[in-house]
Formats: sequence, structure tokens, C-alpha cells
Amino acid sequence: MNYFRTMLLLSALTALFMCVGWLIGGTGGMLTALLFAIGTNAYAYWNSDKLALRMHGAEAVTRASAPELHDMVAELARRADLPMPRVMIVRGDQPNAFATGRDPKNAAVAATTGILQVLSREELAGVIAHELAHIKNRDTLIMTVAATVAGAISMLAQFGMFFGGNRDRDNPMGGLGALLAVLVAPLAAMIIQMTISRTREYSADRLGAEISGDPLALASALRKISSYASRIEMPSAERNPASAPLFIINPLSGARMDNLFSTHPNVENRIRALEEMATRGGPARPDPTQRPTTIPSAGRRGGQR
Repeated sequence: MNYFRTMLLLSALTALFMCVGWLIGGTGGMLTALLFAIGTNAYAYWNSDKLALRMHGAEAVTRASAPELHDMVAELARRADLPMPRVMIVRGDQPNAFATGRDPKNAAVAATTGILQVLSREELAGVIAHELAHIKNRDTLIMTVAATVAGAISMLAQFGMFFGGNRDRDNPMGGLGALLAVLVAPLAAMIIQMTISRTREYSADRLGAEISGDPLALASALRKISSYASRIEMPSAERNPASAPLFIINPLSGARMDNLFSTHPNVENRIRALEEMATRGGPARPDPTQRPTTIPSAGRRGGQR
């Protein structure tokens, strides 16, 4: 049912794309937007991992450069019955993480240097397991396509403000249509994208807790990340707000209007669900690694947190 809902919402994003095209350029604009949407979806399908990783300047790490992190991901991927994903580091003080890739064979898990410094071993394992759950559920493709289409809608609406708005029989709204596209379309795309994200996060929390075996550690990680994310800005996310739903916690600082509608479920509700899972006798608590996780020496930053 969740996948059916998600496909409906992705269809709604494509329909919104066509609507923006019609508001800007009438029937011709709508057909152009449809072709653009098809091309955007095809490009996002084949390049979803590269797009997301490039947006945030993610760097690949190996077992030689980050053995503890690499071994943790490998062990959790084994438990989840997944191929070993690429392990990436995003240089940034905000603790956060995301996964991307069109399928489990082409997936990557990215963690910020901030999250590796802030979380305990058990909490980090819970976060990595959550991201592996997104890969197992194939949410990574859905969310990256949604982010790409939503970003393209905003770009098309801004383009229409400068070049659209000619009144003709196919587009009787003229300049008013272009204005509506600029004001309403990005907000509508954000709401649709938000709805897609919210249908996936609870499922990833639940499966992630099963993979890591520790719902309370994941709950604790969510609380910590949320606290830091509200105070520490992530510049790459602020530059690419459409990518916010990819992260385990909304990375936007709230200083911009992009954060008016949260792309994630309320963190306290997610924590409560995990605590209830533990109370009901959730999965046993295996130790995914024997040593505390460290980051490559080049990634350590000074300063007091």
C-alpha cells in the first residue's frame, strides 16, 4: 500500500510539472514540460546516487582510511542481506546521514563528519541501519527522483517568471498563470515531496531497529541529531533544499522558508514509536562492532561542541 501511495504521489509531481508548463506556456508549454519530466526522471534513475553525492560533496572512504566505520557498515549490510554499499563521508559539523542509489547493487551510505563525532557506537549503528533499511526498501531511488523533480519544478517556475506569461487561446491566464506557477508550484511540490518522505521514514525506523537490534539506540540518535541540526547549518543542504528528505533528520536550519513544512515526521513521534517497539520486546541487541567508530584523520575538526 505504501508503494502504491508513493507511486501516486510521484505521478502527482509529474502532473504538477505539466501544470506549471501549461500555466507558463499553454498547451505547448505543457507538452514541453511533460517531455522535460520524462527526461528528468530518466536522468535521475540512472544518476540518482551521483546527483545526491555531488550535491553534498561526499567523499568515498575505504577500510584502510576508516576501518571502524567500514566494518560497521559491512556487518549491518550482512545482517540486512544487502550487498556492501559504498561508504561516503560528507565534511560538515551538522550530524546527519543519508543513503542513495537506484537499487541495492548501486547504493551508497553517507555520514557527515559531525555525526561520527557526536554519536556513540550503538547510536551510529542505529543510524546506519536506518539508511540500509531505505536501501532495502528501495526508497533511495524514489526519494532521489522526487528531489530531482521537485527541484526541476522550482527551476521551471522561476524560468516562467522571466520568460513565460504570454496570453493566448491555449493559455488564457497569461502573466497571472506565470505568477501562480512561481508562487504556488514550488510549495505544492514541497508538500507532495514531504508526503512521500513521511510515508517512508517510519518504515525505515522500524526495519533499521530490527537490523541493528537496538530501537532505543536509534531513538537516542534521532534525539541528538535533531538537537544539533536545529543549531548547526549544513550549507550544502541550504543550497539544495529539495535534497532534504534524503537525510535521516531534516538538515535545513529553519532560517529559510524552505523549512516552513517539514519534510520529515515529527521526531518525537518517531522516538515514541521506537520506544514502544522496545517495550513490546523488540529485537535483541547485538553489537555491530567491537570498537568505537572513528573518522579519517583529515576529517577531524577542532572546536568545542
